[in-house]
Amino acid sequence: MFTPKLEIMLEPKVWREAATQVFFALGLGFGGVIAFSSYNKRDNNCHFDAVLVSFINFFTSVLATLVVFAVLGFKANVINEKCITQNSETIMKFLKMGNISQDIIPHHINLSTVTAEDYHLVYDIIQKVKEEEFPALHLNSCKIEEELNKAVQGTGLAFIAFTEAMTHFPASPFWSVMFFLMLVNLGLGSMFGTIEGIVTPIVDTFKVRKEILTVICCLLAFCIGLIFVQRSGNYFVTMFDDYSATLPLLIVVILENIAVCFVYGIDKFMEDLKDMLGFAPSRYYYYMWKYISPLMLLSLLIASVVNMGLSPPGYNAWIEDKASEEFLSYPTWGLVVCVSLVVFAILPVPVVFIVRRFNLIDDSSGNLASVTYKRGRVLKEPVNLEGDDTSLIHGKIPSEMPSPNFGKNIYRKQSGSPTLDTAPNGRYGIGYLMADIMPDMPESDL
Repeated sequence: MFTPKLEIMLEPKVWREAATQVFFALGLGFGGVIAFSSYNKRDNNCHFDAVLVSFINFFTSVLATLVVFAVLGFKANVINEKCITQNSETIMKFLKMGNISQDIIPHHINLSTVTAEDYHLVYDIIQKVKEEEFPALHLNSCKIEEELNKAVQGTGLAFIAFTEAMTHFPASPFWSVMFFLMLVNLGLGSMFGTIEGIVTPIVDTFKVRKEILTVICCLLAFCIGLIFVQRSGNYFVTMFDDYSATLPLLIVVILENIAVCFVYGIDKFMEDLKDMLGFAPSRYYYYMWKYISPLMLLSLLIASVVNMGLSPPGYNAWIEDKASEEFLSYPTWGLVVCVSLVVFAILPVPVVFIVRRFNLIDDSSGNLASVTYKRGRVLKEPVNLEGDDTSLIHGKIPSEMPSPNFGKNIYRKQSGSPTLDTAPNGRYGIGYLMADIMPDMPESDL
């Protein structure tokens, strides 16, 4: 952990996977953060929340890294001790058979209880003396560095390396149960945010029942997940991880950055933050959001695309006859699946743009689901809301009474108005509008 291979940091794949780890850890690009934030109060200190979550995530990652390397180091030591014991017994057999002379073994070394340093000393002596015959002895060097350098990641880390290491723990059944309970809770916790990012915008837009939609999403995800529990499931896990999560997620985050900084405008966004927080955020965020982050993300995306183009898509397949892994290229249908995963993941972006740009869906329902966000205010587009304010209070339909006038800024607090909360569901809906229009009315009536 503290002596890394710095040359690996020159590979674009490492940085792409590091960026993906940050996106997954903080929930960026999935929509979960935006969905949860829509329930916040208007004057919620999102700056404090963002800084706090970032630091908690950082220290949690460091803690998890220490745990992972400690377990892998423990496993490497156990395997290395077994290797030394087995090879020491082999050397003693050669000594009894006369294949190795007893004179070359230092007198202070007892092969029955040999240490790692003494074994390496004996190994080097035998290698020098039996230079030509040494390969036929089939002795291993048993260096712990070789065991530590074996790359273990993904499912192999969780279900093979950790599982094997915990069999050597004291009270190993207890730690095994705790470990897999942690994995289950980790998966559930991740899916809460992911499903919320899917359900919330659909419920807000189409006004469907949240319970039914949640069940449908979970059942659909369960059916797709059955692909991963086949005997070939690990190959599909690798495929989805490489092409459904990594590259599309990077593209989505870049588009979010561009949308906020260059389409909506970073200056207007900073003004909105100042109005919500009550103080101006540091200019550090301005330059990071507008210049540094887009350049770094675009560079990472270009390097990743170039790297993927130079190295054809493939996977590490287990060859049963050879009892080893080999890198194989995806078949034609596999390439089609890989391309489809990337396309489907980013397809909503151009589709929604085309629908909004050419007004392909005419929303004349008159509900508050369709809104336009301009400079921190929420404006209803299809209907001209004018007239009496009390129709919404008395439950009259629009045909009977004119709609209230929402001409004033209803997103920001009006000058001179009391401190107001959002609607009970946390959104800027009817509750906030009525509180702004009729500040003297009790909150229970609203």
